[in-house]
Amino acid sequence: MDTQIRTEQGIDIITLHGHLDTRSSPAVQAAVLPRVTAKGKMILDLREVSYMSSAGLRVLLSLYRHTSNQQGALVLVGVSEEIRDTMEITGFWNFFTACASMDEALRILGSESA
Repeated sequence: MDTQIRTEQGIDIITLHGHLDTRSSPAVQAAVLPRVTAKGKMILDLREVSYMSSAGLRVLLSLYRHTSNQQGALVLVGVSEEIRDTMEITGFWNFFTACASMDEALRILGSESA
């Protein structure tokens, strides 16, 4: 799992590549959770995530909870059909705002007041 973090238009963009599983989840969580700030905005780019285990789903849920507790905003980009199906079955999908493209996510977060 490769994790890249950048900031664009005041929005943290976290790009993940590879498998988000039991082995990679602790490192991803350690890299991403400290980026959550009060009323902060974050995009989690999952376009290159080819597999997500239950440990990966827990990372997403933890990120959602931390962001919500800080009154921030989190948008997922490029969730594969397989991962989306799993998130829908587990009931996680309804917690998240998801977009097909980075441009759409930036528009959504750019229109929200900080």
